[in-house]
Amino acid sequence: MDLKRMKDYIYWLYYQYLLISCSYVLEPWERSMFNTITITVVAMVVYTAYIFVPVHVRLAFEFFSEMFGSHPESTVSLMN
Repeated sequence: MDLKRMKDYIYWLYYQYLLISCSYVLEPWERSMFNTITITVVAMVVYTAYIFVPVHVRLAFEFFSEMFGSHPESTVSLMN
């Protein structure tokens, strides 16, 4: 893909974003505030998902594995 087509595609995606969010009717300073808030919210959601979702998935896996009876083996072996 050449550079001009890539640039046109990015402009097209940005135009689609403006149409979907209806921010094309905003004044430039309003649009910059809207974009700042949107980027901040998206960044917080991504950060939260990156930090907390794996922990909750692991805890859910442990909970359901105990519920259905497949207890994980202990790392400490018992000696008779």
